[in-house]
Amino acid sequence: MQNDLVLYNTLHRKKEVFKPIHEGRVGLYVCGPTVYGDAHLGHARPAITFDLLFRYLTNIGYKVRYVRNITDVGHLENDADEGEDKIAKKARLEQLEPMEVVQFYVNRYHQAMEALHVLPPSIEPHASGHIIEQIEFVKKILANGWAYESEGSVYFDVEKYNKTHHYGKLSGRNIDELISTTRVLDGQSEKRNSVDFALWKKAAPEHIMRWPSPWSDGFPGWHLECSAMGTRYLGEEFDIHGGGMDLMFPHHECEIAQSVGALGHETVHCWMHNNMITINGQKMGKSLGNFITLEEFFEGKHQALTQAYSPMTIRFFILQAHYRSTVDFSNEALQASEKGLERLMNAYARLNRITASGTSTVDVKGLRERCYEAMNDDLNSPIVISHLFDVSKSINLISDGKETINAEDLNELKEVFKLFIVDILGLGMDEKTSQSIGEGYKGAIDLLLNMRMEAKANKDWATSDKIRNELTALGFEIKDTKDGFEWKLAK
Repeated sequence: MQNDLVLYNTLHRKKEVFKPIHEGRVGLYVCGPTVYGDAHLGHARPAITFDLLFRYLTNIGYKVRYVRNITDVGHLENDADEGEDKIAKKARLEQLEPMEVVQFYVNRYHQAMEALHVLPPSIEPHASGHIIEQIEFVKKILANGWAYESEGSVYFDVEKYNKTHHYGKLSGRNIDELISTTRVLDGQSEKRNSVDFALWKKAAPEHIMRWPSPWSDGFPGWHLECSAMGTRYLGEEFDIHGGGMDLMFPHHECEIAQSVGALGHETVHCWMHNNMITINGQKMGKSLGNFITLEEFFEGKHQALTQAYSPMTIRFFILQAHYRSTVDFSNEALQASEKGLERLMNAYARLNRITASGTSTVDVKGLRERCYEAMNDDLNSPIVISHLFDVSKSINLISDGKETINAEDLNELKEVFKLFIVDILGLGMDEKTSQSIGEGYKGAIDLLLNMRMEAKANKDWATSDKIRNELTALGFEIKDTKDGFEWKLAK
């Protein structure tokens, strides 16, 4: 199965058969959040996209070292080399230590990821915890002649690099044109050229996040952390580097240049980028001020929302589109996802209550192969979901007694649904879906539990226990109360 996986390599702009550097093992690095605010829907998409990849690689037999970084220093206000550090600014305004800000939002990010069923990575390094590695990386780049020191800061010489390499190869930018149109006059900047990017910045007196270095008391440039931490944990060459499409330029472009500058070669074999979530056609993000936090989605507390949406609805909404396609937010789209998820999970719940017959009158064979084929085609989760929906129709017919299924087919169907819905797509029952499905059985469950109460009153403990045990086996949680009973469908 491993040799069948095809992934789109952004660098080569085409799908390629995935061939890991080391047999049976995969090194995966994904750019994580800058933690100066709550995670929003735009953060959810790369997290879910690469969680899907992590789950699938693991499922088909690879041992995956998944590294997802936390940016907690060096990311300045204008996403370049000027302005205040975003976390330091938050700390100054709220009169906190910068690491208090970091810890608060890291905790909240983890809570949101857990709600979305995003598995934790193998390693989650912080930029602030790898200052030594970043300084050593800068030393190598300077020693190899690809950077220069200026007034205590160190900058990568993009123009020099571009003469023998292609700066812009990942994003398709023509850097020669950019250099010629943005060149600054001598003496107007400590950079030789406006396109040069910082490897190390000398801290201004008021800058509260600073470390000693051979050049100045300062802090690393934003782009440096991923190069240093990626090679620290995955080696000088590793399999996959992922992130949002908005990181292609300049962040990932700079990573490529830094790696070549320090090591003499590129480190990443396959670059993968998820597309954006948009709102009214614009990228959703903090910099544009048009974002909706995940907590606001979960609680319905935002003026753009007409209701609350569960974490599983958000996950399903994202998985219904291919990761390389744009997804435009709307309440209508999320409501449709909510209904679709409910239908799918309802069918899954009914599947687990079906009893096998001697023969099958439905054809459910080949589902596993079709789903694997879709996943092997660059993680085509929308096609997987469509296959599961198609078979859900048969499940409902069987559950309604209009069709039959034998034991072999039933066991295969249960295995495949669990494999793809739970293990690979990472979907599960949340409280809202459970309540909705449970409501469909309210009359029947209430009738059975009233019969159980009568049996208890008559000291018919065998009947009472049988009703409770059978309902528990079917996935219902039963609680006796002083006034009677309460029940719900288990998650």
